Amino acid sequence: MKFIFPQNYNFKNKFLGIFDYSTIIINIIWDFFIYFFINLFNININIKMFILILLGFPLLIFSIVGFNGENMIYVFNYFFKFLIKNKLLFFNKN
Repeated sequence: MKFIFPQNYNFKNKFLGIFDYSTIIINIIWDFFIYFFINLFNININIKMFILILLGFPLLIFSIVGFNGENMIYVFNYFFKFLIKNKLLFFNKN
């Protein structure tokens, strides 16, 4: 069987067909950061698991659902640019 892909088709490698590899790295870094921060405190293991799930699960859900197929790094980049310069700009095409 031969498959023909159009020239403008954007082929992205994904893990299990769902996650971009950069999104997986962001999720792992975020979860490790939460894990090491929680371990600084001497609290019950059930509370640690609850806090880890509470803070790590929303980012995982956004990674799965996504922002219309955008990469998570680009979404954070746009978000931080908006926080720095929160003006609404309109550009004219000449």
